[in-house]
Amino acid sequence: MSYFTHLECSAPCGAPAYDPRTEQHLCVCGAPLLARYDLERARAWQKNTLVGRDPNMWRYRELMPLFDGEAPVTLGEGWTPLIHATRIGADLGLSRVFVKDESLNPTNSFKARGLSAAVTRAARLGARVLSVPSAGNAANAMAAYAAAAGLSAKVFMPRDVKVPFIRECELYGADVTLVDGLITDAGRIAAETGKPLGWYDMSTLKEPYRIEGKKTMAYELGEQLDWQMPDWIIYPTGGGTGMVGMWKAFDELERIGWMGGGTRPRMVSVQAEHCAPIVKAFEQGAERSELWVNARTIADGLRVPKAVGDFLVLRAVRESGGTALAVTDAEMVSAMRELGNREGISAAPEGGASLQALKQLVAEGRVGAAETVVLFNTGGALKYLDVLI
Repeated sequence: MSYFTHLECSAPCGAPAYDPRTEQHLCVCGAPLLARYDLERARAWQKNTLVGRDPNMWRYRELMPLFDGEAPVTLGEGWTPLIHATRIGADLGLSRVFVKDESLNPTNSFKARGLSAAVTRAARLGARVLSVPSAGNAANAMAAYAAAAGLSAKVFMPRDVKVPFIRECELYGADVTLVDGLITDAGRIAAETGKPLGWYDMSTLKEPYRIEGKKTMAYELGEQLDWQMPDWIIYPTGGGTGMVGMWKAFDELERIGWMGGGTRPRMVSVQAEHCAPIVKAFEQGAERSELWVNARTIADGLRVPKAVGDFLVLRAVRESGGTALAVTDAEMVSAMRELGNREGISAAPEGGASLQALKQLVAEGRVGAAETVVLFNTGGALKYLDVLI
């Protein structure tokens, strides 16, 4: 049974509910739209129904953007391992440090979750050509899921993107356009090109469903930890869809009675030293970030000078009692190596950023020795081997 009902403004601005059976992108006020469910009815949904379901993110289909009778476009995304990082934990004087290893998703990153959900909904709405601006991993995921759905994929990436990202898009049959500038420039050119042609825009938070795929990371944490949520979630933040999605998921889990009496985790947003608009806004007490000028970092997923949903990320951090931290590129690479040689985890620079942020929190005395901490490794090292030289 699907409890999916409607879409609503995330601001909120007072606009009426939007119909998810027709194509929707941003609210009339310009804010992202959020998928909503009949959570009162969903209280009848029991945890024991998950037993025996396929080990992918669609095991939670009752609170996913599917209507009854619809099948998802899936490559087996989700249900990634939660690794108890005992050696790194011992190094830091902590007993319960875990790494949620999203590198084991299809196309080697957490982007598979969001694009599975978004392509599923786009296909059901009759889209034929999908378009996305990306720094790499989202483009790979969109191209793969478009191929699985039999749809055309148009990808726009910064010209200096790493070659493996380009080649993987081509592997899945996508048309690739390289753009001078950053992901914001790629997004502008993608919109200018695709809107007149009726392409379906899959940009981060400019359609409602990538959030829904990403929120399943929180559902999985609950199930993997016997519904006792961690004390801390440390998450590398570019566009911020994962942070927004997980905070939304915790609200849903509370309202259907699945939180096990625990409190929500403190959410920590981690960014790169030379591209940290969320960190700056958090420190200044601002509700929205400013465009970061001359953004640069080796972590392509963190090179987002301004996120469409910045206010939603900041809301999650503040409401959770969390924080926002910046780390250097050198620290990311060092922590990548540490995740590899201490735990055997293939981590992208973004995963290294999470570990470095935990070190900062420990140094400040903010994390208790017995508290449960989950670090997110959002992608694998293989597309970033050049940074290890």
